[in-house]
Amino acid sequence: MVIHKVPTSIQAVFPKREWKIPAEGKTVFLTFDDGPVPGATDFVLNELAKRNQQATFFVVGDNVRKHADLAKEVIESAHQIGNHTYHHLKGWKTDLETYLNDVDRCDQILAEKLGLETKLFRPPYGQLRPSQAKELLQSKRVIMWDVLSGDYDFDLNDEQVIKGSTEKIDSGSIVVFHDQEKTKERLTRVLPTFLDYLVDRGWKTELL
Repeated sequence: MVIHKVPTSIQAVFPKREWKIPAEGKTVFLTFDDGPVPGATDFVLNELAKRNQQATFFVVGDNVRKHADLAKEVIESAHQIGNHTYHHLKGWKTDLETYLNDVDRCDQILAEKLGLETKLFRPPYGQLRPSQAKELLQSKRVIMWDVLSGDYDFDLNDEQVIKGSTEKIDSGSIVVFHDQEKTKERLTRVLPTFLDYLVDRGWKTELL
């Protein structure tokens, strides 16, 4: 079951991780995980450009290796990139050294392919062991979310994804979609509606 809005009680347990960003007025922080993936990331970039909106892309290092030109397009389009590990690892099932090495490897590929350094990090699946979080927080901003679209969950229909995303945002919300192989077809149906909702109601998107 997808919890579209992360309860504040859960956020309070991990206060050093960023669940929302202090913001004035109708501002949200739109994020996309798991790219770059052809057919998904380029679609997202086009839809954002149509509406002059900004987003942060938490990329998988191996996908950057395979699709470096698409990752460069994210930067050239004035969006942000963050680290999402090299192999999309589950923190709870990975030992500390292996996990940190995988994060470092993603940083290395970003530097090699894009000439980019980033302090932004999002753990795949939101999973971090306390030891992993302790180490990463010394050099990274660990970006979580407070609104989860559920675009990857096909027990939900498109209407439920859109409703769960639009009705749960408030000022400073960090919203998650996924520009991956599994979701790329669904993105064509739900993302334009979500973005139009923001524009029509006067919401603006900003970078983290």
